[in-house]
Amino acid sequence: MTPVQKLASLGLVVLLLLVLGTGGGVWLAARHYRPLLDTANTDMASVKVARNNLEALAGEQREQDAARAQAKASEESRPDYTAANRLLQERIGGDPAQAASAIIDQELGL
Repeated sequence: MTPVQKLASLGLVVLLLLVLGTGGGVWLAARHYRPLLDTANTDMASVKVARNNLEALAGEQREQDAARAQAKASEESRPDYTAANRLLQERIGGDPAQAASAIIDQELGL
């Protein structure tokens, strides 16, 4: 064997050892990390389901709060609507500006 052939075969052996070492390292890493990744993926799926449930509950809570606030505002504004309707039903002739001023003064008790 010539020195060039010996050098080439030595290079091929080194390359083969590097490929085998890399393959073995990948196999060992996959064997070690696969269960951890499976557990993490399962946990992530559980967290997503829990998050979706919380979002749905928060949406329902907001809807209930909005309905309560709307009912409260409607109840609190009822006297004002009654007074406004009463003012609209009163008929005062003459200048509209004077009529509006008279209605406002009457409502304020002036």
